[in-house]
Amino acid sequence: MVDENEIEGAAQDLGGKVEDALGGLTGDAELQAEGKWNQAAGQAKKTFGAAAEEVRDSVKDQPLTALALVAGVAFVLGFLSRR
Repeated sequence: MVDENEIEGAAQDLGGKVEDALGGLTGDAELQAEGKWNQAAGQAKKTFGAAAEEVRDSVKDQPLTALALVAGVAFVLGFLSRR
């Protein structure tokens, strides 16, 4: 299953590549820089979507392990907040 962030990231990455290429062809440094920024943002969004999907699958496959992990993190945060 593909995450919505992965799809949006791929579209933003592709749009950034087009902007980068157009900026290079026309000599528009601002458009080229915006294209590079959109490529980086799209890649980050795709990575986040893939990571979120892996976490979701792990929780679905091993719910007790996920619950134990969340309880452990909550315990540590509670302990640290008391200090």
